[in-house]
Amino acid sequence: MTSLKKILLGEQGLVVIFAAAFVIVSLFVPNFLTERNMLGLLQSVVTIGIVACTMMFCLASRDFDLSVGSIVAFSGMAAVMVSNATGSIPVGLLAALLCGAVVGFVNGIVIARFRINALITTLATMQIVRGLALIASDGRAVGINDPAFYQLALSRFLTVPTPIWIMLILFFFFGFVLNRTVFGKNTLAIGGNPEASRLAGVNVVTMRIWIFALQGLVCGIAGILLASRITSGQPNAATGLELSVISACVLGGVSLAGGRAAMSGVIVGVLIMGIAENVMNLLNIQAFYQYVVRGLILLIAVLLDNLRSSAAGRRG
Repeated sequence: MTSLKKILLGEQGLVVIFAAAFVIVSLFVPNFLTERNMLGLLQSVVTIGIVACTMMFCLASRDFDLSVGSIVAFSGMAAVMVSNATGSIPVGLLAALLCGAVVGFVNGIVIARFRINALITTLATMQIVRGLALIASDGRAVGINDPAFYQLALSRFLTVPTPIWIMLILFFFFGFVLNRTVFGKNTLAIGGNPEASRLAGVNVVTMRIWIFALQGLVCGIAGILLASRITSGQPNAATGLELSVISACVLGGVSLAGGRAAMSGVIVGVLIMGIAENVMNLLNIQAFYQYVVRGLILLIAVLLDNLRSSAAGRRG
């Protein structure tokens, strides 16, 4: 029993849980293993997966960002509205990336420089940015004038949709940054002990600002792809995204107490979230029940994080 508990709480535990869930679902859910459904599943987790890449850094440095859903919606609105106004899709895309990065940068400045709690700051910016998206669009969806904008989501490479490739590239890139660069090592060091990191020469304030700016930039990428997929700028898009992203990260072994993260775990966490939603859709489970399931997944994720932290503390 003890050895089983060690396996489940260790780094390989999540992979074991994922593999078991995948086999069970494959056996009992019709059409789950079809190529069409597998590609659909991956496409459905693109937004969560992309945003989780940098939420991992936020959580690993003892912060978190509740404004990501609003930034995604706001960036998507900016991409569509600026593209329509200028007649240039590249200008619209740059505007979306800039909007995301600026909001993230402001979050970082307020949290790191002015030492305002991340919960309060990002809760405030979540409301402000969502409000700005609603004001800019007068509360309505904004249609895309240039059909070429749709190709961002519809185009394929080697039969796989482009958004999935973008997600995989970002997984690889941020996994490399976390494990192979000074930036990644400093992020984990700050999460482990901010004061010790400061005394060791790490500029903790600047690091935290950069992490939030990156979070905003990546939300801009997710917003562009989401707007292209739903063929419009939606001010109410990505509502509740922050909870799904945090759930995926914590399921993947990223510690809420900071100092621990692995991209491989985050990827598995994202896939678990995607499979849960995909199975509910295949079984025609009503959306009302899906809220309950998402909430339960978040609770399980936090429980697992608590058990991992307790086990790590006893080993220490």
